[in-house]
Amino acid sequence: MLRLGNALTVEVMPSPCRVTHRDWDTPETFPGMANDVDIRPGLSLTSRSIRRNGEPWIPVTGEMHYSRQPRDRWADALRLMKAGGITVVATYVFWIHHQPVENEEPDFSDNLDLAAFIMLCRETGLDVVLRLGPWCHGEVRNGGHPDWIVDADYPERTDHPRYLDAVRAWFGAIGRQLAGLCGNSGPVIGIQLENELYDQPGHILTLKSLAREAGLTAPLWTATAWGSADIPVGEVFPLYGGYADGFWVDTDQGWDESFQAHFTFSRQWDDPGIGRDLAGDSWTGTIGAKHPDFPAATCELGGGMATAYHRRPALTARDIAAVAHCKLGSGSVWQGYYMYVGGSNPRPGLQESHATGYPNDLPEFNYDFAAPIGAHLQVRESLHRLRNQHSFLEAFGSGLADMNTTLPDHDDDGGLRWALRSNGRSGFVFINNHRPYRPLPERAGVHFDITLGEEKLRFPHRPVTVPAGEFMSWPVQLEVGGVVVRWATLNVLTVIEPEEGPPVLVLTANDGVDAHLAVPAGYSAEGHPATQMGEELVLEDLQPGILTLTGEDGARLRVLTLSAAQALQAWTPSLEGKRCLVLSAAPVLESGSGLDVMASAAADVAVFPPLGTAGRDGFSRHPVTRPNRPVEVRVECVRAATQPPPATVRVPGRASAPTPGQLTRHSTRFRITVTGHAPADERSLLRLELVGDVASSLFEGRAEDVYWNGAVWEIDITPSEDTTFREVAVLVYPLTPGSPVWLPEAADRIRGDLPAPTAEITAASALSVPTVQLFPGRHSGCPDPLHNDRQLAYDRSFRSV
Repeated sequence: MLRLGNALTVEVMPSPCRVTHRDWDTPETFPGMANDVDIRPGLSLTSRSIRRNGEPWIPVTGEMHYSRQPRDRWADALRLMKAGGITVVATYVFWIHHQPVENEEPDFSDNLDLAAFIMLCRETGLDVVLRLGPWCHGEVRNGGHPDWIVDADYPERTDHPRYLDAVRAWFGAIGRQLAGLCGNSGPVIGIQLENELYDQPGHILTLKSLAREAGLTAPLWTATAWGSADIPVGEVFPLYGGYADGFWVDTDQGWDESFQAHFTFSRQWDDPGIGRDLAGDSWTGTIGAKHPDFPAATCELGGGMATAYHRRPALTARDIAAVAHCKLGSGSVWQGYYMYVGGSNPRPGLQESHATGYPNDLPEFNYDFAAPIGAHLQVRESLHRLRNQHSFLEAFGSGLADMNTTLPDHDDDGGLRWALRSNGRSGFVFINNHRPYRPLPERAGVHFDITLGEEKLRFPHRPVTVPAGEFMSWPVQLEVGGVVVRWATLNVLTVIEPEEGPPVLVLTANDGVDAHLAVPAGYSAEGHPATQMGEELVLEDLQPGILTLTGEDGARLRVLTLSAAQALQAWTPSLEGKRCLVLSAAPVLESGSGLDVMASAAADVAVFPPLGTAGRDGFSRHPVTRPNRPVEVRVECVRAATQPPPATVRVPGRASAPTPGQLTRHSTRFRITVTGHAPADERSLLRLELVGDVASSLFEGRAEDVYWNGAVWEIDITPSEDTTFREVAVLVYPLTPGSPVWLPEAADRIRGDLPAPTAEITAASALSVPTVQLFPGRHSGCPDPLHNDRQLAYDRSFRSV
């Protein structure tokens, strides 16, 4: 190991990373679920994968809570999800949001209209998983149970007859709303029962029976299996999770081992850390084994993380994407994110809190979760990094789902973290060299010896360096359109099928990793120099651009290489029914058979195959312009802060948030005015950089809040009608130098430099995000996702190499 300077560590790999494909340990079996019972035409389940229309399928689920988003934002949120590669929407059904008062009819109006939300998912081309509860968690008051359930004289979350009577009535109300949306033809393909229930398998069975009575059925019945949960496997499909960090550990606790485990490739799917603080005596600390009758699948890969008052993580996009990457490399056949779209609690007092007997104080309104799509539909870098993985799954997921994972025969922590996912003929090498808090060293001299049946590959011929912070998946024996790519030190993004000419394989580079590619020796290459090396034709040091490969039989494949920066701008929407590649810094959304762009600034959009005249790189260029609307933001301090009292610690190791009275008395009060034309049909955000402990805002009667962790705070200031003047009231509660809360490193440094309690706004700006029509398309409407054959035929040819 070499140490360069004071920070950078480089580890030189002494020998190739060697692995031989390992076949499945047991024959593929077919559980009764989705095969013998709750049959849904076109959807089935095996011990290895979920199947759609007879082909293996890797669903990508993103969590969005309809009741935490304004109804008029649902459509754009769902279109953004689809643009990010989400294929299934998961949503909790929070009882307390619908029926806060006993004996009153549940409210399904406005943004509580569950049926309308599910129908909109279907119209957008997305399936649905209902996380039915009735206890859900989701950092909601009482875990989603109404107060009248909690205050009743019977035990909740049990088979007590009176509790079951209440649940039966609640499920019945949901069932009446969703008539025709469940069963064998609706968009609901999965129902989760309860959540984080560790030791009552019989109660889960009872809930399933009650759901059936109410007409709530789906081919896939799921339950959370982490914490070595005792669940009725067979009656429910065990799903797992994994977070890079979490708010649910104590203030002074380091980075927990349960978080660290998700940055490795392994056969461990259980996570003993999720929900540990709520498990009580049910938590054993043991790690359960994945059940052999069901494939490895997830429902809660952290799309971000909420902040509790006592602990306020700030995850990076790489943290989030690296966990998902490691799960794919470990063998996941269902990628599920919690959360994928943030939100806001619909009324005051609906948050998890110390006052309601829970171990964490959450913000009263804010549930942004730093998700890929924020509470106000902000698009974050994590969406882009995850979208690259999802584009790959859309094009090649069917083949990947049939691939077993082979792990190296050495201690993962002692060297490069990697795994092979293969079918004996072809596969992908997954590598992860990213880890937060304790960065992994740069790895030099990386090369592999891979054995796939009779085929042996050593690559790359010139070993490469894998920088710290990078993760990647390299193809091995990848066949597309009759052309075989022996190996490449590039990621596979997608395949584009132009109306004329050969297919186009799109690859993406990693910063700091030399980009090489090899094909069989008898091939020819056009557009980049190639060198004969033994039985391979090798193309080294590929740069962004396009080249053509021709096989011995005349089959042709074009290869388009994108830089790492271009990859973060790569969208793969369907335009006029055909997958295309769009490079755009602004989000690109499908709109019927056309495309829209959400442009907070002027943007240049590049499309491949070209629409109109193509440039030298093969893309057509389409500028997106914005009207020039000057906006002035003024911040006025109306009242200075006063000395706050010491923080209260009601739960050992976890300070409590300031009370509303303390927030009012001790905060700095700001008046912020925003002058300039603001249409009501354009989302507007006020962006504040501040230093303080807690902050709250009020605009047009809409309250927001935040626990400061160093991130920019974005407030929704979309006006209810067109205006040229907006006013926002903001309170910032002082942060004290010795406050008993855990902060990320950068925010902690700021706190450490404070001479006294501080509550200030250091910068303020405003922006608007109009949606601009890029291409109108010729028709509207989305196909039934279950019968959408958008997966290219390359899935099938790839699996048969």
